[in-house]
Amino acid sequence: MAVEEKWKGWASKHHEEAEGGREKELCVLLGRQLGELGRFAYAAFCGISLAWLFPENEQSSFRTEFIKDFVKWLDLPDSVLPAMTAFAAGLGGEGTETFTEILLKDLVLKENPLLITQDLLSFSLRDGYYDARARVLICHVSWLLRIPLEDLEVLEGSLLESLKEQKEEESETAEVLRKKKERRKKLKRYLLIGLATVGGGTVIGLTGGLAAPLVAAGAATIIGSAGAAALGSTAGIAVMASLFGAAGAGLTGYKMKKRVGAIEEFEFLPLTEGKQLHITIAITGWLCTGKYGSFTAPWSSLLHSSEQYCLVWESKYLMELGTALDSLLNGFVNMMAQEALKFTVLSGIVTALTWPASLLTVASVIDNPWGVCLHRSAEVGKHLAHILLSRQQGHRPVTLIGFSLGARVIYFCLQEMAQEKDSQGIIEDIVLLGAPVEGEAKHWKGLTRVVSGRIINGYCRGDWLLSFVYRTSSVQLNVAGLQPVDLDDRRMVNMDLSSVVNGHLDYMKQMDTILKAVGIKTKECQPEEKGSGSLFSPQAKKSQRAASSEAQGEESTKKGEDEAGGE
Repeated sequence: MAVEEKWKGWASKHHEEAEGGREKELCVLLGRQLGELGRFAYAAFCGISLAWLFPENEQSSFRTEFIKDFVKWLDLPDSVLPAMTAFAAGLGGEGTETFTEILLKDLVLKENPLLITQDLLSFSLRDGYYDARARVLICHVSWLLRIPLEDLEVLEGSLLESLKEQKEEESETAEVLRKKKERRKKLKRYLLIGLATVGGGTVIGLTGGLAAPLVAAGAATIIGSAGAAALGSTAGIAVMASLFGAAGAGLTGYKMKKRVGAIEEFEFLPLTEGKQLHITIAITGWLCTGKYGSFTAPWSSLLHSSEQYCLVWESKYLMELGTALDSLLNGFVNMMAQEALKFTVLSGIVTALTWPASLLTVASVIDNPWGVCLHRSAEVGKHLAHILLSRQQGHRPVTLIGFSLGARVIYFCLQEMAQEKDSQGIIEDIVLLGAPVEGEAKHWKGLTRVVSGRIINGYCRGDWLLSFVYRTSSVQLNVAGLQPVDLDDRRMVNMDLSSVVNGHLDYMKQMDTILKAVGIKTKECQPEEKGSGSLFSPQAKKSQRAASSEAQGEESTKKGEDEAGGE
């Protein structure tokens, strides 16, 4: 609420100035209101950040085009472009603090640094394409300026509100509400202006079908008659369709019309009612009778964005798997397996010979449904990749979260996307929990081509069930759901969930606790205090530290063994 009040105060002040005859001056894009030194520092700051976030060669064209367009956006002279291109290529990284200090000293930003977040958001949405890399940049820059992520979400939400609001039917009870909405629209005036270009008096921004009611409700008094006229234009509608998907249906409009390969079921269910500029897709790993008999059940507390979906896939086979899991774990076998855990998983020796005979005799209960679902999850993942590549969801950043075989779906989705052109800028973050996939770093390298933000691997070494289903594989096989992935990339985040996950079934039953542990927002979570400078909750930090310490301990042990062997 504090950020909304601050924003309203700033917008209200400038609205009054506009009413006083300074309309033309204030219609200038926010970034251009900075002094020349401030604009230079702003562009350099973003260029250096781009180089740190996306240093790969395949990202060079994105960095170059972004900074080239950004220089124009800030109305900087062409003579500075070589320097900015050099910053975006990786030079001058040591100047980040200097440019930050210069930027924050600018009179425009002293009052409200949040304007930088708003301006970057406006720039990123100018053509109706919200690239995941642009959102990661905005989050990173905001973090460096000690602006919480919640502030960005408020701006994104306010933008959508401004576009979706419709004039309600006048009635005695609706009159007060209507007047409040009219006042809110005036306060959001500058958010809309930030999405405009000034040339020719034409507004080109986030417009289209949702904007038409705004015009009817008196948008001309808020953003000027020329801008209001452009909101309902054919070009504007095309931009909105680009951002939100054809006809605004998005993912809920997709349903597999015919069988695709081995896949029998594939569709999306909404987890929330709202719309947002970034979306989240949650993928369940198995189904079981009772409370967790639906795909949506594990995700009841998820609140990563206002627009969330759950993937419905192969329910028949996932239910068979859930039944097999219950059969396996509800009997005496569970007791035997827990005892076996002491001598196998914890000691790092997992082979078919070390498992107790009582457990191996009922192996067929789980092996067949598990094998079927392993195969189908890979096929579903590949199909999901092509849905996302076709932009069924529109041109918005997507976060994928899944547990068990749901995590496997995500893994194969990204592997498929990595082999296709134009796969970058779609995926923002991914969260894989108890993933039954390869854990060697070389298999994960391709994911960095597709994921713009974080690759979170949540694992539990004590997950004996995951170890058991891999018992016939090579002893050398690494499983991501059992250990950290040793990938040297800023995107890779390993989370040790051993303190909250006692067994594989806990990924479904303890999802609320797990989401908090890996830093994903839930309905009970409170926003962090401004300036905390952290993307993770205290519990998430603890899990990450545990994973880091564990990896360092293993490295020291290995080093000691090597030295002993060399003596």
